[in-house]
Order: sequence, then C-alpha cells, then structure tokens
Amino acid sequence: MLSRIASTLVPVLGRLSVTSEVAGPVAPGSIVAANHSSLADPGVVLAALHRLGTEPVVMATAGLWRVPVLGRVLRSGGHIPVHRGTARAARALDAAAAALAAGRVVLIYGEGGLPRRRDSRDTEPRAFRTGLARLAAASGAPVVPLGQCGARRLSSGSATKQLAGFATAPLRRPALHVHLGAPLHLPDDITEATTTAHHAVTAAWHAAEQHLHAAA
Repeated sequence: MLSRIASTLVPVLGRLSVTSEVAGPVAPGSIVAANHSSLADPGVVLAALHRLGTEPVVMATAGLWRVPVLGRVLRSGGHIPVHRGTARAARALDAAAAALAAGRVVLIYGEGGLPRRRDSRDTEPRAFRTGLARLAAASGAPVVPLGQCGARRLSSGSATKQLAGFATAPLRRPALHVHLGAPLHLPDDITEATTTAHHAVTAAWHAAEQHLHAAA
C-alpha cells in the first residue's frame, strides 16, 4: 500500500525519472541501499521502485509508527521499525533478515538518518553506519545500490520551509531522478563491506545527479 500511495503522490509533486543498470524488478531477497537526504526521498524511492515492479519492506525510524494513519499503513505492510540508540535496535536487523529469507526486498538507508543541512543542495551520501553490512553478512543477500537526487527540492530546511516546499511542489514540479546500480555481494569484513557499500551508493548518486543535470 505504501508503494502505491507513493507512486500516486510523487508524480503530482515532481517530475520523476528512473534509470537502472539491470532490467526488470529487483530480485527477491535483495537489499536496496539508498542515500537519505530529505523527508521526501522515501516516497521518491518507493515510487521509483514501484515503477520497476518492486515493493520493498522499508526499515525506518520507529517514531513513524506513532504517526496517525501512517503508522497503520506501516504496520499493515510489514515494514520494519528501527529503535535507534536502544537495545531494541538489533531486532530490526533480525526482522529484516527474516523478510529477506521470505523473498522480500528490504530498503535500508546506510547513513542511518538525515543530514542537518537546511539548504536544498544535493550532496554525496554521508558516511554509512554498519547496519547495512551486518544485515548483508547475516543474510548473504546481494545489495543493490540506489542513488536519488532532487528530493531536497521537494522538502528541506526548517519545518516551515518543508511544509511550504510540499505545498508549492505541484506548481514547481521539480525534477527528481533515481538510479539503481548493479547488484553486488559485500565482503565479509564489516568495515570493508561498509566502505564498499558507501562507494557503490555514492556512484549511483553521481549517476542520478548527472541524469538530473542532463534533463535540466
């Protein structure tokens, strides 16, 4: 349901284009690792994946489950709450590994949170935490790097500016681009795997940025 909602709303807010280095849907049992730049980018990513025939399970901050309506949608879709900074955080990786074993695609943000910048510029992904590498090691799942660019044009800055951004987006309709790279298997070493994943997502982000600039 969440993917279908995103695929309906995002084209109203902006002009989404999608490229992929592999044809067709993301293979079942894969991890999609995306860069995180804006409150709007999960919707952009879900809409892009839906266009490719993929509806992932999303790992997201547990606070979203307390939001009326959204929390119900997240629970009904089997999405995975991440209780950051608590003893319960490890359970999210267990739940994600179970979803992968069941043939679901899992969407994870390697950065583990949003940047604190308030401008609308897109920049390279920040350093990754180790959760992505640990999930890949525990599950043996391939990682599909995803780069998205343009979501900060929908929503960035203070709370007031973010609301204004969403309100004016249907008139502005900023360009948005999502690029999926080729799947890869991460090294066994967690530090090396984290670096490898970050480089792959950064490369996908650069591809998305180039497509966005070419379309401007």
